[in-house]
Amino acid sequence: MADETPSDSKLTRTKEKWAREGRFLTGKIARPDDQRLPPGQHLTKDWPVLDLGVLPPVSRERWRLDVYGAIEKPVFWTFAEFAAQKQDKFISDIHCVTTWSRYDNEWEGLATRELLAACQPRDDARFVVLHSYDGYTTNLALEDFAAEDALLAHSWSGQPLTEEHGGPVRLVVPHLYFWKSAKWLQAVEFVSEDAPGFWEVRGYHNRGDPWKEQRYSDD
Repeated sequence: MADETPSDSKLTRTKEKWAREGRFLTGKIARPDDQRLPPGQHLTKDWPVLDLGVLPPVSRERWRLDVYGAIEKPVFWTFAEFAAQKQDKFISDIHCVTTWSRYDNEWEGLATRELLAACQPRDDARFVVLHSYDGYTTNLALEDFAAEDALLAHSWSGQPLTEEHGGPVRLVVPHLYFWKSAKWLQAVEFVSEDAPGFWEVRGYHNRGDPWKEQRYSDD
């Protein structure tokens, strides 16, 4: 009988190392109902639009994603190449720093863990900087970027993401305040040193955990 054990590879060894270290174990996707709404938040059924006032006109045909930095395999995808990767669907809540929360959002896209498998972060990669087509940036610890329900989303509620909500592709990291989920995603940069983004250098918290009310730098 042929040996069905997967061949050893750098990626396999790296994933085993991540598992031993627990690097990407960031908690449960779902919370009990009585713990679902973070402190200081109120529920809404709408999806308010908040941005820097610029809607970059990026169609799916013109959209590109660049993934580079402290990784073994840089990635440069068109939308067709991005959509050809393994796609996942997640249902998650979102929490905005302006105090609204919205439950049960249906997303479809590329799980960040699939992107990590494709680009293979180096051992010195500790943070991720997200670059958007409107010039916006935000930073994440690699562990937060790799959360089990985080994804690069192209669809919401079964429909393509609209321009106002960050289409063609936006990041979704449900366990942090939503300013961390960059709209109009253009590039993912892996870095060894933290690099605070647009709001982080303007007084917002560097991480943004809703359950700890990490809204501003002094929180």
